[in-house]
Amino acid sequence: MDRLEKICTAKGMRMTEQRRVIARVLSIADDHPDVEEIHRRATEIDPNISIATVYRTMRLFEEAGVVERHDFQDGRARYEEATESHHDHLIDLKSGEVIEFVNEEIEALQKKIAEQHGYKLVDHRLELYGVPLDKSKDS
Repeated sequence: MDRLEKICTAKGMRMTEQRRVIARVLSIADDHPDVEEIHRRATEIDPNISIATVYRTMRLFEEAGVVERHDFQDGRARYEEATESHHDHLIDLKSGEVIEFVNEEIEALQKKIAEQHGYKLVDHRLELYGVPLDKSKDS
């Protein structure tokens, strides 16, 4: 049983075989796939999974808090398994690659800003958007 399937089962979700396949696809993903990519990967395992099933399952997983949905300004919702460890994202606007990172200085600064405004920071989401540096200008 994959990580995500175990989490779903622990939350009392009914796991059909198609949901198991979708959970497996997400558990082994090392990127942030959209529904179409999840569907493509899932149909390699079970060709009978419809795109509608993937949409419904992703909504169910999101509502249960087992996946996180991201809108990285490319017009498609992307997903990743929800984890306890916090990280932020740097999105390459040319390739669409999503780089996960943790930076303690940024974390401390966000907390400090919240406190300066009279708040205790309880959660945040940081997305940085960039393009690769033109290394030919460095020479």
